[in-house]
Amino acid sequence: MAGFSLSDLNLDYNGVYVLFLTIVAFLIPVVLVFPPVPPQTSDALLQTHSKAGVRRSKSNLRDQSSPAHLPRDGRPPRVQSLAIYPVKSCRGIELERSRVLPAGLEFDRIFMFAQLKSPFPVAVDATDTEKDVHRWEFVTQRQFPRLATVKVDLWLPDEVKQRKQSLEPTREAFLILRFSWRDLGWRGVLQGLGAKRTRGRAAEPEKEILLPVDFPCRQEIEDKGYTYEDVRIWKETVNALNMEKELPNELRLYLGVSNKLGLFRVDPAQLREVYRCAPKKAEAGCQPVTGFQDAYPLHIMNLPSLQDFSSQVPKDEDLQELDVLRFRPNIILSGAKAYDEETWKQVRFGPGDSGLHNDALFHVSCRTVRCKMPNVDQVDGVRHPVEPDKSLRALRAVDEGAPRSGCLGMQLTPLFDANAAPEDQASWIGVGMAVEVEKRGKHVYIKQ
Repeated sequence: MAGFSLSDLNLDYNGVYVLFLTIVAFLIPVVLVFPPVPPQTSDALLQTHSKAGVRRSKSNLRDQSSPAHLPRDGRPPRVQSLAIYPVKSCRGIELERSRVLPAGLEFDRIFMFAQLKSPFPVAVDATDTEKDVHRWEFVTQRQFPRLATVKVDLWLPDEVKQRKQSLEPTREAFLILRFSWRDLGWRGVLQGLGAKRTRGRAAEPEKEILLPVDFPCRQEIEDKGYTYEDVRIWKETVNALNMEKELPNELRLYLGVSNKLGLFRVDPAQLREVYRCAPKKAEAGCQPVTGFQDAYPLHIMNLPSLQDFSSQVPKDEDLQELDVLRFRPNIILSGAKAYDEETWKQVRFGPGDSGLHNDALFHVSCRTVRCKMPNVDQVDGVRHPVEPDKSLRALRAVDEGAPRSGCLGMQLTPLFDANAAPEDQASWIGVGMAVEVEKRGKHVYIKQ
C-alpha cells in the first residue's frame, strides 16, 4: 500500500467533472423551488384560521384624496373605513366592521412595547439605591419610527377550515408580528429564496412572532414565565403583563432599541379609567376605560378636514401627500364639512348601507392634540424632519386648552345602556354607517 495515490484509481477526471456539473444542475432548481427553509407560523395557522382585515387592493382608503369624500347635499356623513392597532405603534389592520366595547374597538391596542430605562440624569447626591432604580416606559414611533414597518396580522378561528381538518373547534385567536430579517451567510440566502418562492419575486424574508389574543390564565402565566410589572404610559403608571419572553433579540436590533425591550399585554381587569373630557359614568352607562390607547377609547378623522389641512402643508420629495393612517385613527369619516366634527358633542351611527341593523352611540369627548408621530411615514417608517408637525402647530392651534399644540381629529367615548349587564355593553360599527349629529357644543381640551 506504500505510495498509493489517486492516479492508481485510473479515474476519468472529465467524467467526474461532468457528473459533478450534472448533480449541481439538478440541485439548483430543486433548491430554488423547494429551499430547505422551515415553514412559517402563518403557514400552519392558514390551515385552521383566517386572516382578518381588508386587502390593500380593496382598501376603502384607496381614493382618500378624492373630492368624492366632500359633503353632498342630502347625504349624511358616513363611515368610510375602520382600523385597529393591536400592538401600539405597529402597523394597523383595516376592517369592514368591528365590535365596539367600553375600551374601544375590539382587539385595539391590547399590546404595547416598552423599554427598561435607568434614572438618567440623576442628582449628584443621589444614593446608590436611587441610581439603581429602573422602570419600564412605553415606546412609540416617536422614538423608534421603524415600529411603523412591523406588520401585525390578526388570525381568527375558521370553523369551516377546522371541520375540513377534522379538528376540534377552537375559538382561540392569534396575532402574528412580522418584520424584515435576513440572517447572515447561507442561511440568509436560503431565507431569501424561500420568501420569493412563497410570496413572489419582490418578497423579502421576515421573522414572525406568535402571540395569543386571549389574556393568559394564571397557570399559563406561570408556565411561560410572564410577570406583572408597572409600566409608564405618558404620565400614568399601569400594572400589566410583561410577555417579553416571546420577543426574539432580532426585533430589538431591527428597531434600534439599545435598552431591554418588553412586550406588555393589557390586563382586562386593570383597564385605565378615563376622566378629564370623558363623560361621567352615569352618562356613559359605565365607567369610561381604555387599554393602551393614549387617552381615550376611540379616535376619529374626517377626510375633508384632512384634505383641507393637507392642501396647506408644504410638500417635498419625502412628503407627497398626507395619508390619513399617519394619524392612527380608528374611525375614518367622509361626507362631513371640513372641521365640522370639532363642533360635535354626541353622535349616533345608524345602519346606513353597512348591512348592520344596530345603532352605535358615542360621546365626542375632545380634540386630538397631536404629537410629532404623524411625521413618520406609515409605509417605510421614515420620519420627515418637520412636517406635518410644523404645519399642525402653525395652522391647527385651535383649542384654548392646548394653545401651543396642533389639533386634528376627535376623541370618542362609547355610550351604552346603564341598565345593561357588563357583558351586554357592546355594539357594532361598520363601513357605510350613517352619522347623525345629536348634540353640538364647544370643546376645551383638559391636559393630563
